[in-house]
Amino acid sequence: MPFESNINRPDIPEESRAVGVFDSGIGGLTVMKELMRLLPNEQILYFGDTARIPYGTKSGETVRRFALEDSFFLLEKEVKMIVVACNTASAVAVPFLREILPVPVIGVIQPGAAAAARYSKSGKVGVIGTAATIRSGSYNREMLKVRPEMQILTRACPLLVPLVEEGMVEDEATYLIARRYLQPIMENNPDTLILGCTHYPLLKNLLQRIVGPDVLLVDSGVEAAREVKRILAEKNMAAPGPRKPRHQLFVSDLPDKFQEVSERFLECSLPFLQTVDFERFLMRKGAKFWEKFQGKLKEYLQEQLPNYPEVR
Repeated sequence: MPFESNINRPDIPEESRAVGVFDSGIGGLTVMKELMRLLPNEQILYFGDTARIPYGTKSGETVRRFALEDSFFLLEKEVKMIVVACNTASAVAVPFLREILPVPVIGVIQPGAAAAARYSKSGKVGVIGTAATIRSGSYNREMLKVRPEMQILTRACPLLVPLVEEGMVEDEATYLIARRYLQPIMENNPDTLILGCTHYPLLKNLLQRIVGPDVLLVDSGVEAAREVKRILAEKNMAAPGPRKPRHQLFVSDLPDKFQEVSERFLECSLPFLQTVDFERFLMRKGAKFWEKFQGKLKEYLQEQLPNYPEVR
């Protein structure tokens, strides 16, 4: 039974509601930027769970719970769709969220993987991402669903995220580190490379220099934004236009240099920004919320993992 929230209020037309986006931090702002570019009439409401970053070091159960809580926050804001702009949460939580939420849920992995499978002529595709994303094998699974014969070459690149956040996107040090990461992939001559982390689009120019002009870079954020546009049109949920939407940005903590880094990701001035006391929000709303979902989460986990212990 899907979660029922005040999103079903009849006084707010569905097409006029915002598109909700969440990430464990600020990397998902590159996805928000693509949504703003591709869907200029849509209001975007972004939640960055900066107080609990990173998700990649957490267990699957914890990531599912965090993703559900983030979604609950967005649903309270009456969004019409949820975009999971986090590779870790996309890998482990999207199927679960789709089962129980009352709105369409789009992750970044499936659109990016499907696009790479379509674009590649040779069937050789490289994937770079965080250690958690590469370890999950999610991009591999999604591509093999489309083309079982594909050869997929993966590489975790853990140093690239902090380099991007430090603004070192064109530095020689970043170039040398990225080239070293990519060398084992490039030795196998892929014709397509998936940027499997929402930070990596800021490194497109540098990465293209390394792999050469004949290798196509696939930005999962771009592909996810295209999927959002397709679904909004298909379901007649697109915002009427032309209009100038008021985007909103919420975070669960305001780290040092947040504004500087965020504006670099968005490539524009920050929209309305508010820090949310997320623990207080969950304490006020969370008891009834988890009463509704604890059984569903346990049922889902035990179905997917038969030896999974009881959820305490």
